[in-house]
Amino acid sequence: MSENTDRYENAVARYFEAWNAGGPEALAKAVAAAWSVEGTYTDPLAAVTGHTEIAGLIAGAHAQFPGFAFRPLGAVDGHHDTARFSWELVSEADGSAPVAGFDVITLDADGRIRSVLGFLDRVPAGA
Repeated sequence: MSENTDRYENAVARYFEAWNAGGPEALAKAVAAAWSVEGTYTDPLAAVTGHTEIAGLIAGAHAQFPGFAFRPLGAVDGHHDTARFSWELVSEADGSAPVAGFDVITLDADGRIRSVLGFLDRVPAGA
């Protein structure tokens, strides 16, 4: 496995740790570990910048989908400072996955996320 492949996979692992963190303190710590200070997150439903706004977005997703966790789908693919990966939001109760998509991230020199561009492939009506 190349050094860059490890870099991408480590960044994506921290990304999922942030999205699945429980409680405000753990979430803030996980977001700070995953994103650069000026990091951004943009998808069709949101555009936020910085740790506080990213943590707020993630907390909102937890409130909207209690009992769900984000899980990777397939391998991480990347080149230069950019990686892409697919994911789904899975119910811990019954294994259903009403939301799925893929994200493209860019990394800073330290391997933290500078930006996320998210795409939603499956979203329930009214979400």
